[in-house]
Amino acid sequence: MTLRVIGIDPGLTRCGVGVVDVAPNRRATLVYVGVVRTPPKMALEERLRVIGEGIDAVIGEYEPTQLSLERVFAQNNLSTVMGTAQASGVAMYVAARRGLSVSLHTPTEVKLAITGFGGADKKQVGTMVARVLGLAEAPTPADAADACALAICGAWKSGPGFSAAPRSAAADARAGGSLSSPASSSGSGLTPAQEAWRSAEKSAGARRLNL
Repeated sequence: MTLRVIGIDPGLTRCGVGVVDVAPNRRATLVYVGVVRTPPKMALEERLRVIGEGIDAVIGEYEPTQLSLERVFAQNNLSTVMGTAQASGVAMYVAARRGLSVSLHTPTEVKLAITGFGGADKKQVGTMVARVLGLAEAPTPADAADACALAICGAWKSGPGFSAAPRSAAADARAGGSLSSPASSSGSGLTPAQEAWRSAEKSAGARRLNL
């Protein structure tokens, strides 16, 4: 059974939103991606209203059953943390009102799930998101790609057939995987990202043969 998940990369100025369908074999398909934007000069309560309405509209149109949200953690910039936390609260409220389950994931957890490496940068995450979803390039801006990564991570970790937790970068390296060639591992023990990449490569190869 395909699981439809909405991922939210919370923020006041740019709130990334991505909706993906993920099959039990971990094949992921992009359904929607976008960013809800609010101007810094707008009153805080109005910014939160716009974000909430934007997320609610996407949920209403595409009907996901689960929301995957970045877990807020302490940073040096307190104002950024507060804005992220406020946007997160709005997203959780909208999800609860719509009857969606909510899962929270740290940035490191998402990077591990998508790339197999917890220290991956945004470009590497975007590259893998594009590969997993079969896109020519990563969604832009980075907030949109991060939202898709969150949706994929949430499905892989908590959906039916997606219970395997991502391994550490060290374990991934011992298995022969890497960011530059995630399809290089073989047999069992692949990370979800590696399995998705290998599946995408096989499909691409089949399409080339049929041309």
